[in-house]
Order: sequence, then C-alpha cells, then structure tokens
Amino acid sequence: MIIEKTADGSSTIYLPGMDEHYHSVKGARTESQHIFLSMGYDHCTAQSPVVMEFGFGTGLNALLTALRAGETTRPTTYIALDNTTLPADVVDALGYADGLDDEGRRIFQAMHQAEWGRDAAISPYFTIRKVRCDFTRPAGWQDGTRCDIVYFDAFAPDKQEGVWTAELFAAIHDTLSDGGMLVTYCAKGSVRRNLQSVGFTVERLPGPPGGKREILRATKHAQTTQDINVKQ
Repeated sequence: MIIEKTADGSSTIYLPGMDEHYHSVKGARTESQHIFLSMGYDHCTAQSPVVMEFGFGTGLNALLTALRAGETTRPTTYIALDNTTLPADVVDALGYADGLDDEGRRIFQAMHQAEWGRDAAISPYFTIRKVRCDFTRPAGWQDGTRCDIVYFDAFAPDKQEGVWTAELFAAIHDTLSDGGMLVTYCAKGSVRRNLQSVGFTVERLPGPPGGKREILRATKHAQTTQDINVKQ
C-alpha cells in the first residue's frame, strides 16, 4: 500500500498487488468532486437525499458530500459499504483534511471513527452508516432503505471480478427510489450495457478535467423496463 500524489496535488493509494489506485492519478479530489458531487449529488433533486457508496475506502467521497451537505443545509444520510478498513495512519497520511477548517477536520475524523453498523450523526446535515459487507452480495446491504443516489466507486472491472455485473446493478435498481441515479467513473461499453439491461436510462457525460473522457450516470424511472427510452 503506497500513498502517491496525483496531478491536482491530492493523494491516492496505490495497491501494487492489484496494480490499481483508489482514485485517479489525474486528480483524486478533482475526480471525486466532478463525478460524485457535480454529476450525482448536485444533480439529485431530493430534499433530504440518501446516498449509498459502493466502496468507502479513503472516505474522500463521503467527506466531500458531508461538506456539500453543510454548505447547502441539505440533510443527507450516507450509507457506506465496504469490507475493509484502512489503518488510521494511512488515512492521516493522505492529507484529505489538510486545508480544511476545524469543523471540516472534525467531520473527516468523526466519519472514520464512527462505529460500523450504526448511524452516526456527524453534523446537523450529515449522518453516516458504515456497513461492513461484501457488497456483491445484496443480502448484506439491502434492508428496505430507498436510496436516491449511488456512488459506484469499486475497483475497475478488470481488477475486481463479480462487481460490475447485471445482477448487482439489478439489486441497486431495486433499491433506488424512482428518479434515483447511479454515477460511476467507468464508461466501458459492457458496464453501460449491463446497466441498460436492468432498466436504467444511461447517459455518457464528460469526465473530470484532465481525466477520463467520459463517465456514466444511470437513472431509474417509474416506467417498466420495456417503456424506458434508453439513451444510446
């Protein structure tokens, strides 16, 4: 596990055994801000959104969401799914709290220290529930909760088998509210087709500055799968 600086000055983790990074080397913070905040959270019209993240990891996506929830005074519930916990010294060394005010640093520390499996009110506008599970198995996270946004931030399809499947996307589709959406950095044709096959309307959107050319946003509509006009 190696900490590396990315093009925008923020850090990511490199896993030599997988030859994979947690975030884009073109800019970790820039990627998260663009894909999950700008194209996901900000695009969602729910007044009190429920966000589910597939891959809590470093906590960067959760931190940015908590800060945006506070800025917009938008009560947000954040359900973070993962089966691993990063060591505290690695989290600190990433420096994601550097440059934040005292409240921002407190929020970042509190979300990492929050007990798994319980709701933790981190701020007046942000409650997190970390769920330790193999998220490829929906029984570990499906509990009847309706989500408005899914951040699908798993490792790349060629690095992590059994994740980017139509079966998992179908379970996510069932969990989302009508009008809910999934956003992801991966725009591979096979991923897009799997999303479409379970009823999502899929958009290819511009990627983050200096990063991937395209990303995906998949939206669930109230119509039946047969009635959905899928954007090609």
